[in-house]
Amino acid sequence: MNALEIKNVCKQYPERNLKANDDISLYLKKGEILCIAGENGAGKTTLMKILCNLEKPDSGEIKINGYIGMVHQHFKLFPEYTVAENIVLGKEPKKFKIFFDNKKADYISKKIIEENNFSIKLKTKEKIKDLTVGEMQQVEICRILYQNFDIIILDEPTSILTNEETLSLFNTLKKLADNGKSIIFITHKLNEIKQIANRIVILRQGKLIKSCDISEIETEEINNLMINSDFKPESFSLPEPVENKKAILTFENVTVKRLGQKRPLLDNVSFSVSSGEILGFTGVGGNGLGVIEAVLGGFLQPKYGKILYKKKDITGFSTHSLRKQGLTYVPADRIRVGSAQEATIKENIIINYEKKHSPDEYSKWLIEKNNIDAPDINKKCNTLSGGNLQKLIISREIESFYNKNINILNSYIVFSEPTWGLDSASSGLILKEIDLIRKIGAAVILISTNLNEVKKLANRIIVMYKGKIADEYINNNRNSE
Repeated sequence: MNALEIKNVCKQYPERNLKANDDISLYLKKGEILCIAGENGAGKTTLMKILCNLEKPDSGEIKINGYIGMVHQHFKLFPEYTVAENIVLGKEPKKFKIFFDNKKADYISKKIIEENNFSIKLKTKEKIKDLTVGEMQQVEICRILYQNFDIIILDEPTSILTNEETLSLFNTLKKLADNGKSIIFITHKLNEIKQIANRIVILRQGKLIKSCDISEIETEEINNLMINSDFKPESFSLPEPVENKKAILTFENVTVKRLGQKRPLLDNVSFSVSSGEILGFTGVGGNGLGVIEAVLGGFLQPKYGKILYKKKDITGFSTHSLRKQGLTYVPADRIRVGSAQEATIKENIIINYEKKHSPDEYSKWLIEKNNIDAPDINKKCNTLSGGNLQKLIISREIESFYNKNINILNSYIVFSEPTWGLDSASSGLILKEIDLIRKIGAAVILISTNLNEVKKLANRIIVMYKGKIADEYINNNRNSE
């Protein structure tokens, strides 16, 4: 008996001409890992929401043998609850069968975290709102693993995990499958599909294109079937280290510390980024990457130290003040920071808009130029898929950067986890665009837990550990993967 069967499922949203799911039929065996692959907007997430009863199909039949749990691409966590409280939510340990057992919840959470070699072991008592998006991803995965579901769906679970965390997750999933659990793994990362899947289903523009055992298909064919072309993102050579350029943005001994904390979130951090270079920050999530982003964006203020923009002291400036100074910023958290979910798509696009054209014309132009699947600009932003929302935010910020910065040589732009949730084609174009911004003379700060991404782009790389700079070096590794 199969764990799951889907027959002729269709789903079309009234405002869209293209069906999100167009006559999809597939099955999931007990004890197997099925990979569902496809580029942004292929219909993967819609299909999974239908399986979890978050969306209703227009037609079709679904048979489920067991209970389903899903790790969502956009987290379903409670920001004011702790890590441990979120992990055990819905199946809480009780003391005397009445009271919530905090001690046991903490023990359970740490055990699951340790088994998966995640980096949040010491953060079980911290609130979700104080975590980075990478750490939230870990909590979401631990929550589903604790619930002991028969069928587990993971929607882009490794988008912002480190390589080590990804490998640990894969080991866990394989053990679960060996013990009879059935797993659906949604990804656009070609290198992961061969590592984890027994079978693969490829979706494109809402249709099922191919279904087969993973041994029967090569990676190149998967890529071509996903995007329906032989497109390969153009490679570009790593730029030479920038020398004798003027510093655009400088941190001088910046320390960030919250009241009552023993260890600073940032501890005496100093660096500068110059015109015409990309400075990359990397490291395991929770070691200061999110704090650097928050300080750059004006959400956290230093307790000690200075931040200088072209020698002007901007320490303590708010987000609004930094924007007026010329800050352009792509945040890691596209839901809480990068967008207003209840506002329309148009309203999200024109946040930084300079009135040279009508808002409607500008919004439609930006969508068409960047291949964003958003047919109706007057619909709420929360109707967009994760990948299309990411493309909207990046496109909006890059256009804003070009429009408001007359002197590019005196400008800087911050990218944090820029390719989160993007397929390989879109990721390649974004990385190329970031490099182009560097080539025309701007200063670029790239914050990413994806070490390959940082190695590919950055002139210099800073590795963060426990809020400190653990290492800093010029990037001469041109061909590292």
